[in-house]
Amino acid sequence: MSKEVPSSEGERTVAFLLSLRARGVRDLPLLRAMERVPRDRFAPARFADLAREDVSVPLPCGQTMTAPHTVANLLGALDMQMGARVLEVGTGSGYVSTLLAALGGEVVSLERYRSLALAAHERVSGSGFGKLIDLRHADGFQPDRTLGRFDRILVNGVTQTVPEALLMRLSNGGRLVGALRIEGIARRVVVTRVGDDEFDHATGPVLRLPPLVPGISRAL
Repeated sequence: MSKEVPSSEGERTVAFLLSLRARGVRDLPLLRAMERVPRDRFAPARFADLAREDVSVPLPCGQTMTAPHTVANLLGALDMQMGARVLEVGTGSGYVSTLLAALGGEVVSLERYRSLALAAHERVSGSGFGKLIDLRHADGFQPDRTLGRFDRILVNGVTQTVPEALLMRLSNGGRLVGALRIEGIARRVVVTRVGDDEFDHATGPVLRLPPLVPGISRAL
């Protein structure tokens, strides 16, 4: 018997959320944010039919939209609080930036590819959350010091180490979430700043995320 395909927008949204619950996502504020921010509006038009599936979606410049359950894993560990200042490294499509804003964050998002940053800016501006998001073409590994410190930092990819410059941008009590390559395997890492020069590191589950590269790309 063939699987019945949801026909309406509402049915597709319900099926999408139920698929995330089946993968263990139980964070109600996060699920509500994912309901309010349709992923298909951030995916390239030719892949829009995959946006309500729990899969990664290709983006230009060799980048990807991370699979929704992995996004939920990262955002759940971030423990968002209303009004938190959030630094996002790796804007991509702007989907996660908008989820962060929907969760109550005041977001600064840095993207190394100019073309991705411009496209994401257009999508974010039409999302209803644009006023909460400052999207920039910049090196996320070296955030401008004039930005100050952040309550939360989300690193959308795998690094070999947590960049020192990002740790210095964390407020006391702040939290950074990303992924580290440990013995060849990408695992989630949560870093909490517990003092001026003290950081608590906790590794978590294996994640499927692309590697992040430092620097600003001039490629279109």
